[in-house]
Amino acid sequence: MSAITIRKIKTILTAPRGIDLVVVKVETSEPGLYGLGCATFTQRYLAVASAVEEYLKPLLEGRCVDDIEDIWQSAMGSSYWRNGPVLNNAISGVDEALWDIKGKLANMPVYELFGGKCREAAAVYRHTDGSSPEEVEENVLRYLEEGYRYLRCQMGTYGGQMGKGSRQVIVSPENSKPGAYFDPAQYCESTVRLFAHLREKVGYGVELLHDVHERLTPIQALNLAKQLEPYRLFFLEDALPPEQVEWFERFRSQTAVPLAMGELFNNPLEWKDLISRRLIDYIRVHLSQIGGLTPARKLAALCEAFGVRTAWHGPGDLSPVGAAAQLHLDLSSPNFGIQEFSGFSEEEQEVFPGCPEVRNGYLYANTKPGLGVDLDEEKAAKYPCSYREPGWLLARTTDGTAVRP
Repeated sequence: MSAITIRKIKTILTAPRGIDLVVVKVETSEPGLYGLGCATFTQRYLAVASAVEEYLKPLLEGRCVDDIEDIWQSAMGSSYWRNGPVLNNAISGVDEALWDIKGKLANMPVYELFGGKCREAAAVYRHTDGSSPEEVEENVLRYLEEGYRYLRCQMGTYGGQMGKGSRQVIVSPENSKPGAYFDPAQYCESTVRLFAHLREKVGYGVELLHDVHERLTPIQALNLAKQLEPYRLFFLEDALPPEQVEWFERFRSQTAVPLAMGELFNNPLEWKDLISRRLIDYIRVHLSQIGGLTPARKLAALCEAFGVRTAWHGPGDLSPVGAAAQLHLDLSSPNFGIQEFSGFSEEEQEVFPGCPEVRNGYLYANTKPGLGVDLDEEKAAKYPCSYREPGWLLARTTDGTAVRP
């Protein structure tokens, strides 16, 4: 039997919930056999599509679909300069599509290729927000009624100064530049107040999380972590930017709050020391941001060796194909911790048949071969992508200084 090869690679751009998504479709020499992979870098989706169409397509068409590892290594090295978000997301689209194909050829779900299930479903956490502790409490209670037991709680979104009803008082210089202004001190104070309120009202029978989203200086973040200790967070997320991770050593020596990190990571040098020195408790990289399932499997194994659990990034700018890829890894990883989940809109489920299903706070994969999610290209075309300025990313402190989100 002749080897099955990559016949065609193409990108599909769609925004069924108003968020720009990039999906890669790999068609093979076997009629009707194809795979799908997530390559979504929503803020630069056209750059990723160009990387796939102009560079990976001519490099990889004609290759044997079985050679997933070699294809990943070849694609990563082909540009010489490597491990950037555009290239990594482009490679992820191809990589996840090849795992999808391998599962279809084996007539089994991808989690079976990874060694089989360690659990029947993955526990997920949802995002709650509000302009006051009382409003956040209402949203927490709503999710508890729906069966969720892990909830990330914010007040005024990231930095505490977004959305209607924000209560921060911002005094800025005249003629200040536009941006998402916030006051770090007011944000920290309101966050501690929020969790004191929630624990008083809903108790300790629900797991609560919080995302700093790298909005603070290291010493501010450390002080916040120490103040949140009495409220027993499941974890504190992205307390530091990647450029300041050395500070985690001080966190470990001064607070017992569990730490999750990695949303912006691109390459192994960013996570290797944090894991091997046990400076974090959860790794939460974005799978397509590091290049797909192939490197993520290795990262999960590294974490297992050092007692670190997985908590892959699962925002709204993740296609259902990408959500399914994460879920197959969640189900087969012994050191799975928790999975961020943003839900699927009706439009997404229309475009992507086979979306994972959530029941009573757990996310279930279907038993179809491969990743289990398909894509209706005709319906996807009904929701074209359209770039929108990401205003929430243009964060500034009160004096107008731009800060990294």
